[in-house]
Amino acid sequence: MPGMVLFGRRWAIASDDLVFPGFFELVVRVLWWIGILTLYLMHRGKLDCAGGALLSSYLIVLMILLAVVICTVSAIMCVSMRGTICNPGPRKSMSKLLYIRLALFFPEMVWASLGAAWVADGVQCDRTVVNGIIATVVVSWIIIAATVVSIIIVFDPLGGKMAPYSSAGPSHLDSHDSSQLLNGLKTAATSVWETRIKLLCCCIGKDDHTRVAFSSTAELFSTYFSDTDLVPSDIAAGLALLHQQQDNIRNNQEPAQVVSHVPGSSQEADLDAELENCHHYMQFAAAAYGWPLYIYRNPLTGLCRIGGDCCRSRTTDYDLVGGDQLNCHFGSILHTTGLQYRDFIHVSFHDKVYELPFIVALDHRKESVVVAVRGTMSLQDILTDLSAESEVLDVECEVQDRLAHKGISQAARYVYRRLINDGILSQAFSIAPEYRLVIVGHSLGGGAAALLATMLRATYPQVRCYAFSPPRGLWSKALHEYSQSFIVSLVLGKDVIPRLSVTNLEDLKRRILRVVAQCNKPKYKILLHGLWYELFGGNPNFPTELDGGDQEVLTQPLLGEQSLLTRWSPAYSFSSDSPLDSSPKYPPLYPPGRIIHLQEEGASGRFGCCSAAQYSAKWSHEAEFSKILIGPKMLTDHMPDILMRALDSLVSDRAACVSCPAQGVSSVDVA
Repeated sequence: MPGMVLFGRRWAIASDDLVFPGFFELVVRVLWWIGILTLYLMHRGKLDCAGGALLSSYLIVLMILLAVVICTVSAIMCVSMRGTICNPGPRKSMSKLLYIRLALFFPEMVWASLGAAWVADGVQCDRTVVNGIIATVVVSWIIIAATVVSIIIVFDPLGGKMAPYSSAGPSHLDSHDSSQLLNGLKTAATSVWETRIKLLCCCIGKDDHTRVAFSSTAELFSTYFSDTDLVPSDIAAGLALLHQQQDNIRNNQEPAQVVSHVPGSSQEADLDAELENCHHYMQFAAAAYGWPLYIYRNPLTGLCRIGGDCCRSRTTDYDLVGGDQLNCHFGSILHTTGLQYRDFIHVSFHDKVYELPFIVALDHRKESVVVAVRGTMSLQDILTDLSAESEVLDVECEVQDRLAHKGISQAARYVYRRLINDGILSQAFSIAPEYRLVIVGHSLGGGAAALLATMLRATYPQVRCYAFSPPRGLWSKALHEYSQSFIVSLVLGKDVIPRLSVTNLEDLKRRILRVVAQCNKPKYKILLHGLWYELFGGNPNFPTELDGGDQEVLTQPLLGEQSLLTRWSPAYSFSSDSPLDSSPKYPPLYPPGRIIHLQEEGASGRFGCCSAAQYSAKWSHEAEFSKILIGPKMLTDHMPDILMRALDSLVSDRAACVSCPAQGVSSVDVA
């Protein structure tokens, strides 16, 4: 931090990012130099052949050139280890060293080319010597190619626009000029992000919804990153420090600070009933993912079980809509839910931006018509997730503030139109008129299910919704409170998605800026310690406060969070909200319904793979999910197979202890 300025433009790499690349290159160069020296000393007597003098000169000059490169790389590595993330002063000589290192590539390329030409001329020397020289030429070109790839990776398309203003302070620009510069940069950034997204998603079509999603996603990314001067390694270091800080706070927390109490009998009974419902309906939410999740959950036997369904031609009176592998999907759905073929009303795996796959089935065990909406599983779904601006939800209810996540709202509206306009629900209730409507989904599907249930509540007042690991940034506070009576959300552990919203991401950015600005250790030590801590645990008390002595040696005015910002940005201040917080497109949004939180008890290994885990359940307030928690399980806790395993374990444990007095198996937080 900040991004280095070379050749008049900013690059997506900082001066303290060269420790590990430098160490790797240093090891390769030293081994290469030793190998060439050994080759020369052992076989110099065999270089008296035709063309041998040229090869001897090639090896000698190459060893000298390598020695110079090794010294330069060593200097770069040593300089990169100095200072801290917010104190690049001790690394001010880095740009000169990099210019020298880049200049050395020209003689390297020339010498590698000459070596290739001499070998190609068919030198009549000892074959071992020739093979050794061929190897040195190949290694030379591999290193040159790797360097070119590295330069492409750290190239910042906006670097030419940011460099002239990266060191400009508030005194150099008035508020009008500063605002113009920021707006110009954001416009350019939006264009760059849109180009990147189009290249990444080049195979998903170019309809109107896709183009809108491209623009929405590009604007979100450009807005989020517009006011910071962070490079990717700064974010990695900040996340490592946040995880240790978070664990340190938890370890030092007094038991009295934990707000919990023994639940009442009615609350406990309600929790037991809803957990049993969640356990049952999670099968439908998982079935909506089709054969990929089924094969993932059953890697040894899954393909054998559904293989026949993939090739079998089915005929049915029911309307089955989907992709090329519908039969594979349908076979996995039958195995996951345990239902019969005749129990399904509609199966759709049509997948586009703002249009999600879903299934409709008759659940005779619970006497319900189940609509299961699939979660994120394709690039189209990711674009739906990232269309994060808000729009007014068109729904018949007494709530005034009806803002909701645009992408998920559009997806729910698509399923609603299919269910109503195509007569799918009418067909289902004509078969089972006494059944009630239940809508379920996981992740993106959970958010869409909650919105869909709200849309259908006017027509089906008894509708129930079970949203598994839904995104936090779904809808307004008023809709969150309105949904308490008919929606239940289930969250496992530190799952990041139920804590994920634009507001929480902005909070995470501020926390990263703060913890990075306060850390008094060089970045390479932060990353090494963080990697060790993530893999093996240990002491989270990693120093994060600047010592007084350290502050005295700072040679540049880059203290604190302001050094990590584009300081000419008028939109960000430390005493007020940042751009995304104040934007009308990204107001604070909340999760759906009442929330059941499953938490792992005890330790089952850093990644939950060492022993069977035990879980507890409690009703939780949405405020408990107002911050993103960092940890090795923040992603794995979101996986549907992990959630199903946790529900299986919890429900079986509670059933076994149903006659036992409550001993902390669960606790209830009542807001």
